[in-house]
Amino acid sequence: MTAVAQDERVADPGRLRRLLIRPELGSVVGAIVVFAFFSGQSAVFRSVDGVANWLDPASTLGVMAVAIALLMIGGEFDLSAGVLTGTSGLVLVTLATRAGWNVWAAMLAGLVVALLVGFVNGLLVVRTRLPSFIVTLGTFLMLQGLNLGVTKALTGTVQVSGLRHAPGYDGARAVLAGSVTLGGTGFRVAILWWVAVTALATWVLTRTRAGNWVFAVGGNEQAARAVGVPAARVKIALFMTTAGAAWLVGSILALRFTSVQANAGIGQEFIYIIAAVIGGCLLTGGYGSPVGAAIGAVIFGMADKGIVFAGWDADWFKFFLGAMLLLATLANRLVRRYAEEVRR
Repeated sequence: MTAVAQDERVADPGRLRRLLIRPELGSVVGAIVVFAFFSGQSAVFRSVDGVANWLDPASTLGVMAVAIALLMIGGEFDLSAGVLTGTSGLVLVTLATRAGWNVWAAMLAGLVVALLVGFVNGLLVVRTRLPSFIVTLGTFLMLQGLNLGVTKALTGTVQVSGLRHAPGYDGARAVLAGSVTLGGTGFRVAILWWVAVTALATWVLTRTRAGNWVFAVGGNEQAARAVGVPAARVKIALFMTTAGAAWLVGSILALRFTSVQANAGIGQEFIYIIAAVIGGCLLTGGYGSPVGAAIGAVIFGMADKGIVFAGWDADWFKFFLGAMLLLATLANRLVRRYAEEVRR
């Protein structure tokens, strides 16, 4: 009897191949290597207290990295995400300390402002067809000037402080910026928010029609439009998602430190993109993983604190980030090529 060739659309590529084409594979391997390396350099690093220490910076970065990953999978960038965390924090602290608002109401106002910025970014990108790099760079510069100008006009300095005495502060801090004790070690609540955001983003991207739309728009926008995908709405929603994440991070940091500098968040947008790329996102869109971006944030947190625990000069951290970015980009390119070969 003659064997019938199996249709390639239903052919099983095998478990190993499915694993090898996962976008987060490189970040998982990288995280294991980085953990093993710094564990050998410092016993504190691998202790429970050490883990709590490096998960702290990873958590706030991770929230933003996951949102940026979704946007990059959709084929766009947001260079205003970093400074928008500062804007959200400034709105919160200014309204709570200068206008006497309850902290929860001030946080809601900050969310409205952030979502408005995200909506305008997305609308400009889809209506003008300008590269999101240019649009969000303009937003970045405007927000930077606005943060500094308004803060100086209201306070005479470049900082707004005094949030600790505002009504509703204790409750808001407990929910967003407090700590929980596990086994005698304090872990920041922000870690739970990070896990929740990652889980929600993964579910949306892999289990819903909206997630399919994100991949389709990032892979080939014209083809996606041709089959009925609402590309404009998808992109605007992605920019608003990034803005919402910026609000969450800005609020967490403001509640934690009870003050906000006018230049808060500037430069962080590149760290978010680096974490997303380390996590498997391609700069060309259509490929990536929220889980990978979260693991990229873990690598950042481990390197940030591991260098300190090892007693090295902190200047090596930037070198490490640059090296990880190059290695991750090369690894993602190889994985992408392999994935394309598997599908043929």
